Amino acid sequence: MSSQGAEQRAGRYIRQPAGYRAFSPAVLPPDPEIRIDSDLQVRLSQADRALGRLDGSIQTLPHPDLFVYMYVRKEAVLSSQIEGTQSSLQDVLAAEAKILDPDRPHDVEEVVGYIRAMNYGLSRLADLPVSVRLICEIHKQLLEGIARGSHLTPGEIRTSQNWIGSSGCNLNNATFVPPPPHEVAEHLSQLEKFLHTDARLPLLIKIGLAHAQFETIHPFLDGNGRVGRLLITFLLCEQKVLLKPVLYLSHFFKKHRQAYYDHLQAIRDHGVWEEWLMYFLRGVIDVSQQATETARRILNLRESHRRTITERLGRSAGNGHRVLEHLYEHPYVSVNEVKELIGTTYPAANDLVARMEEDGILREATGQSRNRRFVYDGYIRLFDEDQGDGE
Repeated sequence: MSSQGAEQRAGRYIRQPAGYRAFSPAVLPPDPEIRIDSDLQVRLSQADRALGRLDGSIQTLPHPDLFVYMYVRKEAVLSSQIEGTQSSLQDVLAAEAKILDPDRPHDVEEVVGYIRAMNYGLSRLADLPVSVRLICEIHKQLLEGIARGSHLTPGEIRTSQNWIGSSGCNLNNATFVPPPPHEVAEHLSQLEKFLHTDARLPLLIKIGLAHAQFETIHPFLDGNGRVGRLLITFLLCEQKVLLKPVLYLSHFFKKHRQAYYDHLQAIRDHGVWEEWLMYFLRGVIDVSQQATETARRILNLRESHRRTITERLGRSAGNGHRVLEHLYEHPYVSVNEVKELIGTTYPAANDLVARMEEDGILREATGQSRNRRFVYDGYIRLFDEDQGDGE
């Protein structure tokens, strides 16, 4: 492949009437086709195995749907942090539990929007394939209700030119200028066609190509990175590679953020799709292994706390087990919620919560004497984004 051919393999920069150069991506799959050499083949096989182990490990958990709650929230926090939000997993869980905290970052609503978009998209997959229509619906869910989102046309493909670059840059000195608005609908249509008609490529290769292409098209005024990362999850679930959305790939992208941006730009400038795919598959492997380890630790934690409840709570053990299962989907709880859950009196619920606190299962989180909320700390720590690679 000639140097010029390589540089135009992913598309080309076109001078616009206003004087700036915008990138017009070539249709997928790339031409010349992806070279799956021995290194890429080995990494692809490793990624397939890692995903298979992850999916299997989740299926061994009792009531797998309970545990999806936290995997989704971890991915939401990390994906949003790539875009500059400060909210942590604890912030999001506390906000959802309606615990008032004046020091909580104001951008927690953006993470909650991501969670809403993911849950909405996963439910829509039962009736609607991954498509331009679904992508727009997800975008609307992501930005609707967010203070700064109202002027960013949630759910609508952009009708003006956007660009990527440092603060204060313009179209003439931006790092990257996506295709002009009149081309966007056609590029998205071609991407949708690629997703549903090209069966020659291995699925993970196809998903890696689709994510990069979506980020290059940059079809919205805001939220492109988050929607593009959601797209990975939806494609994995749609194709039944994962039965549950338990891959928080944004952990890898955030940890290697500059490499993420550099690889995407190298595709546009030099057509090096294979280098991006090696990076993408490395992320799938790393994060699948981390998420599998998290599943193992969930199982160990659950068994440990079930033993504690059985041994320590006597006649209240049955109710204790019901509360424990509830905590995996709602790790913050009040005495009133426990009362409703187990159908008992307030004093009995209060006594049960106090005993679970005494045994180190729950921790009081508000520091108040009234309207107290208790948190299942040990479970949240398994997902805490500050634990690095050992999570």
